[in-house]
Amino acid sequence: MAEKHRCGWCIGDTLYETYHDQEWGVPVYDDATIFEFLILETFQAGLSWITILRKRENFKTAFDNFDYKKIATYNQNKVDALLQDSGIVRNKLKVNATITNAQLFMKIQEEFGSFSKYIWGFVDGKPINNRLRSHKEATPTTAISDALSKDLKKRGFKFVGSTVMYAHMQATGMVNDHEIGCFRYDEV
Repeated sequence: MAEKHRCGWCIGDTLYETYHDQEWGVPVYDDATIFEFLILETFQAGLSWITILRKRENFKTAFDNFDYKKIATYNQNKVDALLQDSGIVRNKLKVNATITNAQLFMKIQEEFGSFSKYIWGFVDGKPINNRLRSHKEATPTTAISDALSKDLKKRGFKFVGSTVMYAHMQATGMVNDHEIGCFRYDEV
């Protein structure tokens, strides 16, 4: 049987390939999963995605299964414990941003009915299908990620620059940046 063609960025690492094959680019409408990716993207800022993927289970444990309602109530003792946890990226600004972002995430839920409705509104509720021949054609930002980033920042979110938000859009299927020759392009 012929080997499936995958996007070039994930080839050569089993964890990357599994993530690519099962999650990346699949449209996510569930607030809990959207928040999980928001945390992971926050911590990824300035680092490689594979670094975060390798620590994903540790993040899940450290951040109470990515439960934004619990995270929104974290106190200084919990922050101190997180900063001692070698299984995650120990960055005080990012830990504090995660707590703030959880609180603001719930405010958006109150305003829009769900965070999903809010964020998917930036793409009119349906994925944008780009037609990339190579992953190297993907841009780090778009006008939509710029607008999303600007709106989140205006609301007080941290670590939500346009590049981070575009990566979030790719991960959660708001944009399909699989290469057109990739077996996942038509599947998502």
